[in-house]
Amino acid sequence: MNAALSADLAAVPSTAVLQALPQPIIVLDETRQILFVNYAAEAFFGASLGVLTRQRLDDLIAFGSPIISLVETVVQRRAPMTEYRVRIGSSRFGDERIADVFATPLTDADHRVAVLIQERTMADKIDRQMVSRGAARSVTGLASMLAHEIKNPLSGIRGAAQLLEQSVPADEIPLARLIREETDRIVGLIDRVEVFGDERPMEREPINIHIVLDRVKLLARNGVARGIVFYEEYDPSLPPVFGNRDQLIQVFLNLIKNASEALERTQKPEIRITTAFRPGIRISVAGVAERISLPLEIVIEDNGPGVPPDILPFLFDPFVTTKTNGSGLGLALVAKIVGDHGGVIDCDSRPGRTRFRILLPVASGAFLTPVDAEEGSPK
Repeated sequence: MNAALSADLAAVPSTAVLQALPQPIIVLDETRQILFVNYAAEAFFGASLGVLTRQRLDDLIAFGSPIISLVETVVQRRAPMTEYRVRIGSSRFGDERIADVFATPLTDADHRVAVLIQERTMADKIDRQMVSRGAARSVTGLASMLAHEIKNPLSGIRGAAQLLEQSVPADEIPLARLIREETDRIVGLIDRVEVFGDERPMEREPINIHIVLDRVKLLARNGVARGIVFYEEYDPSLPPVFGNRDQLIQVFLNLIKNASEALERTQKPEIRITTAFRPGIRISVAGVAERISLPLEIVIEDNGPGVPPDILPFLFDPFVTTKTNGSGLGLALVAKIVGDHGGVIDCDSRPGRTRFRILLPVASGAFLTPVDAEEGSPK
């Protein structure tokens, strides 16, 4: 390292370095009094530096948390330590969060400790989604193998049921019609499963996501979401996504339809659609050397009863559904289409608020025409 560079680095305050990090960092003294937090920690705990530095770590973290004993051990041993997959509960936020926690002594002269929190929520949800896609591929292979063998006899059954409708006594016609309708339903289910096996390359182009969302909103207001109040919070400066317009419409229409069905018994039903640019989220994809950035965030939120906690981790698996007569393929197909676009989807749900968040990559080198910008602006 040359002398000029060393001098430049020495001139950078240590607090500026900590503030630049995207992970929450807390600096404590030997009594676990909070001395400093960076911007990410303020956002994580939902409180300002002034508020947090008037508290001890024990006041901020739920009683009995392993983070407390981790800090105590670091103070005693004067050596860095790590706890993986720690559940962090706090009075500052409602739900428990899972994170890896790293603690290290700052200097040998005093007993200050720096604690870095690496939240695992997004990483775990992405891992879960990879498992869901693997399950979808297994379903695809089974469907491709059996579709032909199943559809042939079903076609014969349907034809026989049609003939029966014309020849049986009047009181038995409903039964023959039931056979035909149920046969059609099975064929429709097989057709939906076969969609997962469609590996043909998509026709994609730079698309203003707001044009897609406005079309979905128009369709929903005149159909499945009639009578539901919509709220939009759009970022009109979003760059375009490189995608297939029809498939993206299918994704968001499916999410709006699910939200509408969940709101059937909710007083004052509401659906909120938000878009934002969120730099900093990157994932590794098999076969691609560099990490892919997913800065485009689209959120579909409703104020319905929420998703049962036991189903939430498996929500994007095939045949998992909360509906009495549901097939459990709608959200699996949504996850597949989002994955085909290079993005990820996750769901955060509790009674009174369910949020589906989709993260998509920006179209490389694309730009919006003035007409697109005008059409895609918030209405």
